[in-house]
Amino acid sequence: MIHISSIRCGCLSIPELTIKPGLVAITGPNGSGKTTLLEMIAGIQIPIQGYIWINNTEPRKTTVGWVGEFPDLNMTFTRVMDEIASPLRFSFQPCRVIEESVRELARTMGIIHLLNRPVRSLSGGEKVLIALASALITNPEVLILDETDSHLDSFTLGTVDIIIRNVGVPHVLFATHRPERVTSADHVIVIKQGEVLRTGTPDEIYQSSIKGSKRFPLLRTLRDPALWRAVYASDS
Repeated sequence: MIHISSIRCGCLSIPELTIKPGLVAITGPNGSGKTTLLEMIAGIQIPIQGYIWINNTEPRKTTVGWVGEFPDLNMTFTRVMDEIASPLRFSFQPCRVIEESVRELARTMGIIHLLNRPVRSLSGGEKVLIALASALITNPEVLILDETDSHLDSFTLGTVDIIIRNVGVPHVLFATHRPERVTSADHVIVIKQGEVLRTGTPDEIYQSSIKGSKRFPLLRTLRDPALWRAVYASDS
């Protein structure tokens, strides 16, 4: 369980928020505070006020995997296998353990054929998969994807979603603007102007949005982008 209390950081102000285990979509307009929230949960940023606990532990003492919008900007090594293995090498794991762990994860993710490739030769989608593998190699308690889907085609995105559903990470949080991904989550957090506007399942957020509005009954599906634009705009 992730518990947030009295948080202030940048534009973000959250009096109280509990995030249950599962697949959690964080959505909202640009500049609303999505990345700030994820960075605080990851321990990258420290709030100027309040606290965050992940299973009663501080974020910086929790194993967190992070994949950003442009993951190749943070890649350090020239060969795929070395890039995936880097978190284990930095923690001084034995070479045999590292190689076995990388190969096992690569087989699970279907990227074993990429291990000896130069990172620079990969497509954008392949780089995302390598960054995801590097984030998963330490068996994190929390996996965070910060708008990683922004530049992915539907096939690669489908591959990513299958992987994150099956790896067994207790908390998977992803920021997104894509309606089809919002509706695939177990839980949704809608942020606007630095505040949590709504939380709940996709269906609960849909129902709370249509209540009292004459516009929403015209929308036929939760995947309709017009619905999510209206969700963002429905409260000031």
